[in-house]
Amino acid sequence: MRDALGVVLTPAGERYFELVQRLLRELACGTAELTRRQSSLQLTLASSPTVASMWLTRWLPELKQVYPQLDIRILTAEDPRRLDPSEFDLALYYLLPGEREPEGVHIRPVFGPEPVIALCSASYLQQQGPITGPASILEQHTLLELEDHYHDWLTWRDWFAGIEQPWHTPAHTLKANSYLLLMQAALAGQGITLGWERLLQPYLQEGALVQALPQSMLSQGFLCLLEPSHRHASVAARQFMQWLLKE
Repeated sequence: MRDALGVVLTPAGERYFELVQRLLRELACGTAELTRRQSSLQLTLASSPTVASMWLTRWLPELKQVYPQLDIRILTAEDPRRLDPSEFDLALYYLLPGEREPEGVHIRPVFGPEPVIALCSASYLQQQGPITGPASILEQHTLLELEDHYHDWLTWRDWFAGIEQPWHTPAHTLKANSYLLLMQAALAGQGITLGWERLLQPYLQEGALVQALPQSMLSQGFLCLLEPSHRHASVAARQFMQWLLKE
């Protein structure tokens, strides 16, 4: 309608104008969000809790520096055979030759066999004193032992056999059915555990863990990359594989 100052909106027109303005703002926000999502790359990585927490998350900041557009989701499960390949883009697991392999995936080794070493924290050595040899850890120290049928191949008995040293029941043990819990116990100075040298290299370099004995045995299993075979790798998956194999 018109008045002395010119054309002005009626009350109904003002309400309509406010509605249009609100819808335009929502449309602009929605467009920006859609653009942001399309410019990012979604990647779901599956792994065991130990590999995810002790290795993968330590390297993710470096990955994000190389590929900042990656949006990463981590899915953890102890046994890769219980995962549906449709649930993840790529997976990282230690696999043991001769075991039944996960179905529906292509398997590519990332590491070859690597040294399995005895590890503890520096604080543990300060509290308990020096370790003089394999026999002394059985008699005078606390061994962190895994109670898990899926990981039977990584046992202290096997390790002693691998370094050709006599074995007997240790005097002190701390047992758990989770290897991740044992690693946390080792970091907290609760005893001596076994670990893959390359997997735990950041902790050794930082001094959070130290090698308790000079002896080592080669792992029977090795870290592998699992890629679903029923679909082509996404751009995000290809970028991750390129970074991983380069590193």
